[in-house]
Amino acid sequence: MAAAVVAAVVLVGGIGDREPGGFRAGSADLGDPYVPGSGNGGYDVAHYRLGVRYDPADDRLTGRAEITATATHGLSRFNLDLAGLEVSSVTVDGAPAEHRRDDSELVVTPARGLDSGGRFTVEVTYGGVPEADADGVLGSGGFQHTDDGAIALGQPYSAATWFPVNDHPSDKATYDLEVTVPDGLAALSNGVPGERTSADGWTTWRWAERSPMASYLSTLVIGDYRVQTGEHAGKPMVTAVPDGLPATGPAATSLARTGEIADFLTTRFGPYPFESYGGVVVSDSRIGYALETQSRPVYGPGFFRGGEPNYSVVAHELAHQWFGNSVALARWGDIWLNEGFASYAEWLWEEHDGGRSAQRNFELQYAATEWSRRTLDPGPGQMFSTAVYKRGALTVHALRRTVGDDAFFQILRTWTSERRDGTATTADFVALAERVSGRDLGSFFDTWLTGTAAPALP
Repeated sequence: MAAAVVAAVVLVGGIGDREPGGFRAGSADLGDPYVPGSGNGGYDVAHYRLGVRYDPADDRLTGRAEITATATHGLSRFNLDLAGLEVSSVTVDGAPAEHRRDDSELVVTPARGLDSGGRFTVEVTYGGVPEADADGVLGSGGFQHTDDGAIALGQPYSAATWFPVNDHPSDKATYDLEVTVPDGLAALSNGVPGERTSADGWTTWRWAERSPMASYLSTLVIGDYRVQTGEHAGKPMVTAVPDGLPATGPAATSLARTGEIADFLTTRFGPYPFESYGGVVVSDSRIGYALETQSRPVYGPGFFRGGEPNYSVVAHELAHQWFGNSVALARWGDIWLNEGFASYAEWLWEEHDGGRSAQRNFELQYAATEWSRRTLDPGPGQMFSTAVYKRGALTVHALRRTVGDDAFFQILRTWTSERRDGTATTADFVALAERVSGRDLGSFFDTWLTGTAAPALP
């Protein structure tokens, strides 16, 4: 994410009292202190198949979610995260299941216990007026009604405001989405576009994300948009700008270089990790950030208010496709692995595009940094602080200076290759950097990520 203008956190999924037959309830909280109450234990989701219908006229959403998962221990019941919306029915493997709400938790008790290692399918029918999350770290997020439609977006929360989900990045899954909206409105989401059909005044848009995706990276943008669909490097490219913005304005001009910037980043990070490209600009002023929604980042209006294109934010969000999306966080305390590398990508792109060198940006940022604020495990209130973004980028460049260019870029390409489609921690990155470089880097990372004084320049 672009913000507006080695410690360990143990996740405790799957803990519960044992019941007869070896079954027990899945946990209602994965124990990540950065997102209390988010995520659930006892199962691992493989796929979400979502069908939603939204009418901006009354702000009402109806949906049906089919969730395919595997029990990680014998389950007598389990939870899904779902905020605000009303549930009318739940089945597990086709049989009706008991269900109840507990605040933002949907508690499901299947007709029979689910065996450890067994795959099961949950179907949830639900609806109502979605409620935005007004308490996000960056402000309002989740599913928000707009003047011409809606925007579902936010970090670290958003998905549970419009579909039932295991809402933590440690449980990635693939997605199919069908969204039906009144004729004339666009409905944009992640992944490869599918067939679009219309009937009785409504249009159904289809999207498929076949690479595992963290739930907060899902998005749905509905409204009056100029949608451009093409191809780049043999893959679909879908970009969209609000109909009210000029076709040659700074937002559209910035998105037009998406393919070029992605191609440059492949020379540094390795092959592009997904099956589609793109981006969406929104004009709602409540969206004061850009977010790396998988394969199709969403950009708030503030990044294009200066009258000039903003290629840095595009480079930042595209870099996240490798760092944060393909290689996702196992826990939020390691968010510098996302933001430090994406911020560093801005420096790489600026240098490539004829601006300041990465070294010069490093020097300027080093001089301006408040070193008392830590980058690793910064605390929930500092998830999107400059210590995470800019000190994170300083750490990345300092690593480059310490191990040399050849080893540095080999570390990056090895990381994105070996960890593709998975999750990781800072300890994982340190171990890989040491393996590739052949150097002991423990004290280096301790100093640059958590030290309280300016490190010596390498």
